[in-house]
Amino acid sequence: MSPRYRNGANQAGTVIAIVADVMAFILGLWILMYLLDANRANSLVQFVHDAAAWLAGWSHDLFTFDEAWARVVAGYGLAAVVYLFVGHAIANRMHRH
Repeated sequence: MSPRYRNGANQAGTVIAIVADVMAFILGLWILMYLLDANRANSLVQFVHDAAAWLAGWSHDLFTFDEAWARVVAGYGLAAVVYLFVGHAIANRMHRH
């Protein structure tokens, strides 16, 4: 393989890893804001909540804990871990080839 092709694959893998990190960061930031009872009328808090809700749409309310904070941590945390695991697995696969 030519070095140019491998460099492109490395760059694509790096981009995928960064996107996965940003997605997990947004989810983690929402968990932190929720636990610290951030002002939901604030536009930054609303933006982070909307983005996190969209990213974790598949895992939102997946667990049925009695406490709301436990549902938020489990649902959004699971999404963050999955995005990190899958994103970095794909990036590592691209770096190898």
